[in-house]
Amino acid sequence: MELISASRIQKAQQRVAASAPYSRAITRAVSAVATYSNVDHPLTSEREKLDTAAVVVFTSDRGLAGAFSSSILKEAEQLAELLRSEGKNVVFYLVGRKAVGYFSFRKRASVKAWTGGTDQPQFETAKEIADAVVEAYNLDDQEGGVDEIHLVYNRFVSMVSQVPEVVRLLPLEIVEGEAPVEPSNEVYPLYEFEPDAATVLDALLPIYVESRIFNAMLQSAAAEHAARQKAMKSASDNADNLIRDFTRLANNARQSEITQQISEIVGGADALASAK
Repeated sequence: MELISASRIQKAQQRVAASAPYSRAITRAVSAVATYSNVDHPLTSEREKLDTAAVVVFTSDRGLAGAFSSSILKEAEQLAELLRSEGKNVVFYLVGRKAVGYFSFRKRASVKAWTGGTDQPQFETAKEIADAVVEAYNLDDQEGGVDEIHLVYNRFVSMVSQVPEVVRLLPLEIVEGEAPVEPSNEVYPLYEFEPDAATVLDALLPIYVESRIFNAMLQSAAAEHAARQKAMKSASDNADNLIRDFTRLANNARQSEITQQISEIVGGADALASAK
């Protein structure tokens, strides 16, 4: 399993790197429309009252990956406690069999779950998740809708570091803007939207949500392979140490037994010689 994860981690890293430029570009585009237009779009406007929050939890389908899934579930629980302390009801969308098993064992409800293929994410699954959460976001609270959406997943940093990440997906947060350090007289560009800003937002926002969710799935897959490789390497090293230690103990016990048998033979021979 260590070798399998080592062979898959390179491809997973390449998929993350390939998706990052598109994700950044679509985020900048949506941020530009939301920043430089006065459109009151439901996906970009903060609602007056936030009653229900949805948390999408990304775990793995398989175990033997160390604390990969448990750290995400712990982070999701902490986020849920924080949201409940703010007076919000929390509903969960689950990705991966580990999350489904965790909630099933504790007899806790979830709105929807997706299992299979967490180590090799497909865009169709990301689109299904995006359609489900956006549909819930567009519903009223009385119809089971939600007022904000959070993603909880493992972000791949390096082969030895995978960091739990919490991102508020909706309402839209402007994540690409940078505040100037010093006052500047720079004139910022003007944006024109054709046919209008509302139509541009309607077209961009579903793509934005899909790309962010797919990027989270790719990050989680790369982190899963890295965590499993590290865990299996540790398990292999521990097994080698156990084999070496028990082999040494077995050799010591065998040598002691042989030494005792030789001592008994020599003692018996001395006793026979003395009797003569």
